[in-house]
Order: sequence, then C-alpha cells, then structure tokens
Amino acid sequence: MNAERDLSPLTPGVVRALTDKLYEKRKVAALEIEKLVREFVAQNNTSQIKHVIQILSQEFALSQHPHSRKGGLIGLAACSIALGKDSGLYLKELIEPVLTCFNDADSRLRYYACEALYNIVKVARGSVLPHFNVLFDGLSKLAADPDPNVKSGSELLDRLLKDIVTESNQFDLVGFIPLLRERIYSNNQYARQFIISWILVLESVPDINLLDYLPEILDGLFQILGDNSKEIRKMCEVALGEFLKEIKKNPSSVKFAEMANILVIHCQAADDLIQLTAMCWMREFIQLAGRVMLPYSSGILTAVLPCLSYDDRKKNIKEVANVCNQSLMKLVIPEDDEMDEAKPSMTIPAEPTSEESLSRPEAVTAGSLDASGDSSNSGVFTVTSCERIQVTLNLDGIVQVLDYHLSDTSIGMMTRIAVLKWLYHLYIKTPRKMFRHTDSLFPILLRTLSDESDEVILKDLELLAEIASSPAGQTEEGHGPSDGSDVRPGPVELHVPARPGQLSSSSTKGLECSPSTPTMNSYFYKFMINLLKRFSSERKLLEARGAFIIRQLCLLLNAENIFHSMADILLREEDLKFASTMVHTLNTILLTSSELFQLRNQLKDLKTPESRNLFCCLYRSWCHNPVTTVSLCFLTQNYKHAYDLIQKFGDLEVTVDFLTEVDKLVQLIECPIFTYLRLQLLDVKNNPYLIKALYGLLMLLPQSSAFQLLSHRLQCVPNPELMQTTDNSKPSTSFKRTAASNIDYTELLQHFEKVQNKHLEARHQRAGRAEQLDRRVVL
Repeated sequence: MNAERDLSPLTPGVVRALTDKLYEKRKVAALEIEKLVREFVAQNNTSQIKHVIQILSQEFALSQHPHSRKGGLIGLAACSIALGKDSGLYLKELIEPVLTCFNDADSRLRYYACEALYNIVKVARGSVLPHFNVLFDGLSKLAADPDPNVKSGSELLDRLLKDIVTESNQFDLVGFIPLLRERIYSNNQYARQFIISWILVLESVPDINLLDYLPEILDGLFQILGDNSKEIRKMCEVALGEFLKEIKKNPSSVKFAEMANILVIHCQAADDLIQLTAMCWMREFIQLAGRVMLPYSSGILTAVLPCLSYDDRKKNIKEVANVCNQSLMKLVIPEDDEMDEAKPSMTIPAEPTSEESLSRPEAVTAGSLDASGDSSNSGVFTVTSCERIQVTLNLDGIVQVLDYHLSDTSIGMMTRIAVLKWLYHLYIKTPRKMFRHTDSLFPILLRTLSDESDEVILKDLELLAEIASSPAGQTEEGHGPSDGSDVRPGPVELHVPARPGQLSSSSTKGLECSPSTPTMNSYFYKFMINLLKRFSSERKLLEARGAFIIRQLCLLLNAENIFHSMADILLREEDLKFASTMVHTLNTILLTSSELFQLRNQLKDLKTPESRNLFCCLYRSWCHNPVTTVSLCFLTQNYKHAYDLIQKFGDLEVTVDFLTEVDKLVQLIECPIFTYLRLQLLDVKNNPYLIKALYGLLMLLPQSSAFQLLSHRLQCVPNPELMQTTDNSKPSTSFKRTAASNIDYTELLQHFEKVQNKHLEARHQRAGRAEQLDRRVVL
C-alpha cells in the first residue's frame, strides 16, 4: 500500500486516514472517497468507480490489518452513498467484502460491517433483492452473534431488509426456499427467532404465496415449536396458526399429501404443544382433504390411537385425537371393498420438487408411515385437487397397526376400544377384504375376551359376532373350518360333520347334532370351538366372565345357534370334567338369563321339529352333568323321562358336588322360571311323573334346608280325589305333546348311561393317578 500508483485514484492522505485507528479520521477519509466517486459518476467513468471499489475491497476490507478493514468498510459504504440509484450496478462488488467481515473475530469489526451493509442496502433498496440469499445468510449468522452491539446492528439491517421485501413484488421465493429450509433447522434460539420473524413477514405479503412451499418448511417449524424459549414458541405458534388459516381459506391448492407424514411424526412428539398443534393440523387435514388422506391411514392411526387413552392432564390432545379418529373412520366407504388392490392406484403422482419434502434425515422416524404403510420410504404424493383424486384403501397397513395396538398389553382401555371399533367398522364397510385378515386377527380377538374391561369385551364380542354372521365369511367348502384352518369366502351353510361311529343311523332320527345355522358362516363354528377351548384352558375366565360372554353373544347372535353348536362341540369334548362344568354353566344361563326367554319358551313346549332337534342336541351334551339333564327335562316338561333319569341316579357315584347341584336345582324350582311347573302340581292326575320326579329328588337329598323346602312344596300337592272335575272330555295336553314329539327316549336314556359310565371311568383314572402320585411322595 506504500506505492501510490497501486492505490490511485485514492490520495496518500486518504489512504493514511482510512487505516487510522481513530474513527473520526476514517470518517473524514470516507467523505473524501464519497466526493471522489460522485465526480466519477458525473463523468460516467465506470472503470474508475470499479477500480476504487476494488481497491477498498482487496487492499482494505480484506486486509490482514484490522484498522485497514475498518477503513475499507466505511469506504465501501461511502461509495454506495455516492453512487445513489446507480449502486445497484455494483452491488456484488460492494456486498461480498462486507459479508466476509461478518465472520471477523473482532466484534467491533463485525459491527462496522453491519453498519456498512445497512448503508449500502438503504441506498440500493429493491436493487438488493437479487442478492437477497447472501444477505439473508449473513444476517442469520449475526442474529446469533454473542455481542449485543452486533445483534442490535443486525436487527436494524434486518428491519430494513424486511421493509424492502414487503414493498417489492420482485422477491424470488423459489430461490429463497432452499436456504430457508436449510436454516430452519438451526438449534440456536436467536437464529430460530430470526427465521420465524422472516416467515411471518413473507406470509403477510399478499404477492408471496408461501403456502405452496409449506411442505418444505413444515417439519422445521414444528421442531422450532419445541424451543425452550416461550417467546420463540409463541412466535412459531402464531406462524403455524397463520398457515392453517390460509389452508382453510384455500384447501384446493394445498399439498395435503406432501405434509401428511410430517404431521404423523409430530403427532407422536413428546412435547405437548407440538403434539397438540400437529393433532389440530391433522384434524383439519382429514376434514378438508377427505379421502386424499386415506392412503396415510396407517400412519395416522399409529399417531392417534395411543392419544385416546390419555388422562385429564392431556385432555385437549385426547379430544382432538378422538375427532381425528372419528373423521378418518368416516372416510372408509363400501366402495373400498370393490376396488381391486392388485391394480395400481389412481392417485395423481407429484411433480418432482427441487429437493425432497423432508430434506433432513432427522425428519423421518419409525413412527412415519407413507402411503404404502412402509416407514422406510418417505416419498409422498402431491395432491392439487381433492376432486381429481381416486385413492385405494391400504387395508393391510391399517390392519397391521390395529393388530399391533390390540396386542400391546400396556395400551390404554380407550385405545383398545377404538381399535375394536375400527375393526368392526372395516368388517361392515369392507367385509370381503377384511376376511382375508380374519385368520390372523382371530387369536388376538379371542385373547381380548380376557380383558379387564367389560366395555372392551363387549366391543370384542360385537366384532366376533359380526365376523361369525357376515355373508362374506362363508367358505366354498361344504364344512366349517376347524381350528387353524384357512378360510376362503364362499356361499354355504354351516355343517358340522359327525365323527365316524359316533351315532348309528338308527339313532339319528330326529336327533341331529349338527346345528343348522343359515344366518351364520363357517367362522361361527370356528368361533364356538375356539371360545370353548379358551374356557377350557383359562378356567378363571369361565368362572369370572363365562356367563357374561355367552349372554352377550346370545343377544348379538342367534341364541339357538349358540347353544346348539356349543352342545355339539361339547359332545366331542375329551376333557369330561370341563365338559361337565361347561354344561352346568350353559344350563344355568339357559334357566336364569332374561336374554334366553325366547329360547326357553321354544324348548318348553317342543312343538316344532326344530325345537325337538335342539332338545335332543342339548340333551346329549347335558348328559355330562346328571342334574342339569334332569333340569332340562323339567324345562321341556319331559317329566316321565326326568323320573326315569332320577331312577338311574342310584347307580351313580353320589358326591358332595352332586348333592350341591341337586340342592341348587331345588332352589331353581322355586324360582319364577318354573312357575308353570309348580302350577302343574295341581293337575295330579295328568302329571304323576312330575310328582314322582320331585319325590325322587327329595329322596336323594339329606335332611337339609333344600330337603325341607322341597318337602313343604310337595306337602302342598292336593289330593287327586278332591281335585276331580266334571269335565273329563279334554285329553291331557302333556301326554298329547309327548306322544306327538316322536323322540326316542329309550335311546336318550341309553346315551345318558353311556356318558355317565365314561365320567365314572375318568374319575377312577384320576383317582388312580392321584394315588400313584401320593405313593411316589411317600417313597
């Protein structure tokens, strides 16, 4: 710098003053430079103007000497002031060295650089917009500067630049978005505040449509929403609120699909504000975009379902999640069952953007599911109009999510209920497709019957009942599937094949054991088999909820079908002890439950072939428990057969449990269910076997309270001579009904003896095993 020719047209005095440590001397030199440049402008001497700017940049602003750098900065600002409206022609040369000084280690020099750039921008105004990205990049760094003076200076420059952008209609938004998307992921609070302030400004400018580029910055906005600073969180909340208002105003131009996965991610955030805000956005998206959101159902459900079990501390999130869940459910329509999943989706593919919608790897998490339900692919579809889209329901992904949440034992009750409601809804709306998943869902639905919540069990039973009765679940084969069999749709009535040698051809007349269930499908019988297996393996479930489950099923399905099929299955049960327990449970339900009123009336008279067929089927299984068999005969007014059975009791092993059941039967006889039976005791002449059967029970009982109760009842039976009437023309209805029933009671009695012999043999075997075990212990 000692050679004057190298620094001309700057005079040696100006050069010395520019490098002086005193600001006042540098200022005087700047005024000289301003005067010099004005002369060159007047002369239109562009080469000299460029030469002066180059000297101030290379020899001063970029010098190794700090005072020289300060002189260069103030000199460049003076050049800009002198150039006035023509400064736009030299902005690149003026700005670049100043921006370089933004990175200087000296805070005072950074402040001077900020001051210089402010003066340059103030003069150039709209001409700086082509250089906006480099200015924004430099400002974003100064916004996080630790020196308060530098921050203050940068804020002045920032406000000036915002005014220029707001006033101009030449802002290059397309070119700015990549930089904004990059900077928005800064973790510095001041940088975040700077970013949000600019987003708010750009959003407020009518000529700038930032909504088109929202998918590229939405993820970053939600991350900023979790900042520790309340002020920044509030600013971000306002920005997101403004965007949501715009979305509601112009839903047809919103790229809902591109933002679906972003919302799925943040709906699972640990931060309450992020989660609530994302959930509110999701609610609006589902309601505004409709079926456009359907391909993302699996991801949405992954985020929404756990929120349904939140407590009052997160009541707001829970309520919004519930609306999301309900709105999404309404999008599934019967037409989804008709669409061929093998065909490609009719969704319009997106025009490729300049970069991926989620540019940062951190934006993709395990909780994000794309339209295909695969979290490994973050690609999405661009949707420009809801009316142009025809989507295909991704049922596999939805069922996978529902299955996962139902299998998770730690999940809340309301979530489990919501899952069951979803599955029920899908079976109603898309039964054909849903039945492809039934075999995989069946085990977990059966396990859910052990849930602690009655409400969960009720929803589970409703779903199982729908599966068992839906026409879509019928098979092409002639037989219902056994446990674990593969089920394929096909129209056929349920038929249960009898085991070879189980019944002779002569003994099956009017005694068919296989239930005829035209309103059920093959899954009905499979359900009954598995339900009884569950009761057998989990006796606590049978004791605590067995009656509740069966009674609810009788309301949801045909009670006759349930009892008919269970009786048929129990007839083949190898665990005789369980069969006896289960029969006792079913008999108690049959005799006492209000839900079984119609079925009791049907059995009471045995007027139809169907009712007689049902009686015979029940009888064969009821034989596992002698006392329940007698109670069935009382219910069906087969009093002579009841008496014949009681006569056989003398050959049975009378245990305490046996006498307890007789005691309970006596108590039942005194209940309203058997009012008709007690009234028939008045007709002594036509009901002799009823009285004999009751006396038979009396003789079985020890001198107990039940004995006294039945004894007092029988003492009330009137003298037949006193009960004679003059009208003897009417035949006995009871004998007429019995004669017309065409039931082979001899065969039934033989079957009873055969079953009881099996039970006796089984008890002896158990006793023998217990004795052998005791001997081992002694030895």
